Amino acid sequence: MNIFVGSLSFSVKDDELKAVFEQYGEVSSARVLTDKFTGRSKGFGFVEMPDDAAAQKAVDALNGTEIGGRAVVVNQARERSEEPRRNGGYQKRDNGFKRY
Repeated sequence: MNIFVGSLSFSVKDDELKAVFEQYGEVSSARVLTDKFTGRSKGFGFVEMPDDAAAQKAVDALNGTEIGGRAVVVNQARERSEEPRRNGGYQKRDNGFKRY
């Protein structure tokens, strides 16, 4: 199971995140996402656990608890949609003017 961990303290590193989840079972990977330019944490990460039962137990136990001094949000990660974004999120507005 892939687990999303949000509202992380910017000081939390991969190994600390992994150690927290290892209390509930085997952890395949734990990664805190960082900004590619500054290297600073984005405040969220993902943990992969091969045993779904252990992963669900970790989600239930850790959601709302403190990691690195902040209450975190822990839930099962949703799959990324394969559909590409349209217009980069930009929506063209009609401002009422007509071109002739």
